[in-house]
Amino acid sequence: MEYRRLGSSDFEISRIGFGAWAAGGGDWAFALGPQDDIESIAAIRRAIELGINWIDTAPLYGLGHSEEIVARALEGVASRPYVFTKCGMPRNADGRIIHSLRRDSIRRECEESLRRLRADVIDLYQIHWNIPAEEVEEGLETMARLQEEGKIRYSGVSNFTLPQLELAGDITSPVSLQPPYSLLDREVEDEILPFCKEHNIGVIIYSPMKSGLLSGKMTRERIAEFPPDDLRRSKREFQEPELSRNLAVVETLRAIADRRETSVAEVAVAWTLHNPYVDGAIVGMRRPQHAESIIGAASVQLSPEDLAEIEDVLARNLTLSAEAF
Repeated sequence: MEYRRLGSSDFEISRIGFGAWAAGGGDWAFALGPQDDIESIAAIRRAIELGINWIDTAPLYGLGHSEEIVARALEGVASRPYVFTKCGMPRNADGRIIHSLRRDSIRRECEESLRRLRADVIDLYQIHWNIPAEEVEEGLETMARLQEEGKIRYSGVSNFTLPQLELAGDITSPVSLQPPYSLLDREVEDEILPFCKEHNIGVIIYSPMKSGLLSGKMTRERIAEFPPDDLRRSKREFQEPELSRNLAVVETLRAIADRRETSVAEVAVAWTLHNPYVDGAIVGMRRPQHAESIIGAASVQLSPEDLAEIEDVLARNLTLSAEAF
């Protein structure tokens, strides 16, 4: 496993991190379907054994359940990984998920996360979304105070725009940004990633396989059988005409994977790690086998020919997708 310094922090993180969204289980607004707690715990422990040294979770995932599962998984673990969690999407008095970056709300979320994680301090605390925009500054100021008080070691942000990153630098100097990034989602390449490099902001990307679409195991039949509580049922990339374009990209990844005797998923994640601005990729893992099957992505070296082949299929299918509209 390769490791890299995360921004201005003193964390040396593995190039692959454990994504604990699915550990939240089903039966909540943004679930990825049902999940067995015992398998989640086993997956986390296997990932740690393989050299993954950070876990990304959030109180949103399963409405706190994911954080509780992370705490259970880390009981008795000798070499404790870093635990990254988030704030900004609490539940209101009616139990509905809302967006809030108000001071009191973030402080309450922080205390609740510490309790669920059974921790004295949060390694990296991230603003989950930049919503409401008018509360971003108050949220950033609160993160700075929490760090001063020793509640969190470092602060980070997720899904921030370039102007918001500039604002954050004036208030908290976040050590990391967490944006979506994959072969099918490259909006951050032109401005945001170079800005992070210039200002020593680490980058840990999420959804490198676009919610499993680039895993090599997604088929039309499997998508049609998603359970009702699987968020992906409503995403346009899982629907036509985009689905055909995306599956064509997967076939190119499969050809590269076959030549390199690796998996489609590892090629997809390796492509994100090939970007010099990316420090680590969050990969969702439901079972121990998932950790075993993705760990090699950190060592896959894509050749210039591989990269050109990927760019070609993307360009061709982007054109076809545009024509369909």
